[in-house]
Amino acid sequence: MNRYLKVLICAIVAIAIWFTPVPEGLTELTWHILAIFITTVVAFILQPLPVGAIALIAISFIMLTGMMTTSEALKGFSSTTVWLIVAAFLYAKGFIKTGLGRRIAYLLIRGFGGSSLRLGYTLALSDMIIAPATPSNTARAGGILFPIVRGVSSSFGSEPDQEPRKIGAYLMQTVFHSNCLSSSMFMTASAPNALIVSLAASTLFVDISWGMWTLSALVPGIVAFITLPLVIYKFYPPEIKKTPQAKALAQAELEKMGPVSRDERMTIGIFLLSLLAWSTSKLTGLDATAVALSGVCLMLMTHVINWQDVQSEKGAWDILVWLGVMICMADKLNQLGLFKWFAVTTSALFTGIPWEITLTVLLVVYCYSHYFFAGSTPHVVAMYAAFGSVSVAAGAPPMMAALSLAFVTNLMSGISHYGNGPAVIYYGAGYVSQRDWWRLGFIVMLINIVIWFGLGAVWWKILGLW
Repeated sequence: MNRYLKVLICAIVAIAIWFTPVPEGLTELTWHILAIFITTVVAFILQPLPVGAIALIAISFIMLTGMMTTSEALKGFSSTTVWLIVAAFLYAKGFIKTGLGRRIAYLLIRGFGGSSLRLGYTLALSDMIIAPATPSNTARAGGILFPIVRGVSSSFGSEPDQEPRKIGAYLMQTVFHSNCLSSSMFMTASAPNALIVSLAASTLFVDISWGMWTLSALVPGIVAFITLPLVIYKFYPPEIKKTPQAKALAQAELEKMGPVSRDERMTIGIFLLSLLAWSTSKLTGLDATAVALSGVCLMLMTHVINWQDVQSEKGAWDILVWLGVMICMADKLNQLGLFKWFAVTTSALFTGIPWEITLTVLLVVYCYSHYFFAGSTPHVVAMYAAFGSVSVAAGAPPMMAALSLAFVTNLMSGISHYGNGPAVIYYGAGYVSQRDWWRLGFIVMLINIVIWFGLGAVWWKILGLW
């Protein structure tokens, strides 16, 4: 689509909402900020400019028109959630720069990669291990694992245009869906999770800690991890079943890498200390963001990364800009009562219906509406707070509603070939047709729904979430 056409569409959306009569129960200020908010979401989807630039334009317009003071408009940049995700991006820099992520994957392949199925599990486990320290699922799936998957596939003579089903297509699907799963299991495994935590706090008034997120995801996540590679193996089987040369390939790569370096050992130690501090925050009182930034400082002090690495981590600073802006607008709309108004107005549609049914319907709609979004962040911005508010207004326990929507946010990315960054990379490799991608995505999502909201609901009952 032509860039000027994208700009025109955004302008039409803004003007149409701005001049629409203000609904009863809302102020003109609320309605106008909502117009900018929705226009920003549309611009995020169409991307006539980079996302960070769009966010800056939006917040600048809000300040210039007096809808917010400068101090109000810049408040989002001081969010602890924003800085947690920035710090986690810098952790990922250490994993990638030192080669630790690749070493972990190759060690697992050397030890367990004797068959196609075991190779699928091994690569999925590699992703799971490094997920808590890599908030960019695109960096994790694309920067660390994709070159390994591509190399292993080629070693078997499986290329996009030559025997893709031999093993390459199976591995591409397995690693991609495992990445969606690992992004659901840890608060610091995907960038949109930070926005979710902020929105849950400001609109649903629940504080989701790193430990609570991980504990709630533990049982359904482990069951899904055991199930998904096997399901893909069943519905999309590789032509070869035994993969002895995978171990030889991994051994050769490990020999090239040499012994574990001093920087890798430092990265492991800092990461384990951070995980310990995050998981025991309820006991120690240590703030998750303070722990993360301290870990980055340790990496700098031990020269695992340098200041140039920090400056060059464009993804972190891009997120700081757009996430800070979106948090600011969402918080202001919440203060003005928009989400409460939406919840009260919409909950009337569910009068007399048990909250369990209401939440289930909203989760299904939230999930499959992702076909209309190219990425998780615009989806979260557009729908998370509203759907969470309606769920709670219908009687759903706030923490359960917040976490249910959070888990679906990452799982639903697997239903299309444009649902998130890793989808574009793995589909773009050319091993899997669009028809097969959508078919498998639909099947995997159905199984995830059964696991997460069947078995998961029982686990959450045990935890006291409902």
